[in-house]
Amino acid sequence: MPPKKSNTLTEAELRLMKILWRRGESAVTDLVADLPEGEALAYNSVLTTIRILEQKGYVEHRQEGRAFVYRACVAEHEASRSEVRHVLNRFFGNSREQLLLSLLGDGEISAEELERLKEAIRNAAPDAVEPIAEMHGYEKLADSETVFPGEKV
Repeated sequence: MPPKKSNTLTEAELRLMKILWRRGESAVTDLVADLPEGEALAYNSVLTTIRILEQKGYVEHRQEGRAFVYRACVAEHEASRSEVRHVLNRFFGNSREQLLLSLLGDGEISAEELERLKEAIRNAAPDAVEPIAEMHGYEKLADSETVFPGEKV
């Protein structure tokens, strides 16, 4: 039985999409030439991959002379959001909280990243953040202030 079709991007597809997002419209020869050294693919491999991307709805083409010119029809931020939603659904049961706790629990987050996350949470819609903060024992000081564990008041 053939594998189930996936709308997520493989590594090879993502490499080509990054080139298209950066360059804009490109022929297959442009894509082959723009692949980073050490990650080169044969022309036929790039052609096959770009056709798969077209079937998935990530790119479209127009004809220019005898060549097809491809362009991304999905913005990079849309593709990344889609990938995050896929991971969120597949591994965390659609729980943003579980995803965030997993990221925080891996021990690889820097103090600067943690501070930016705290600021993003503070600036998020209060209605969405407060119930989660309270559920995990975070203290609410004022209308818009949440104190995270380990923070000085």
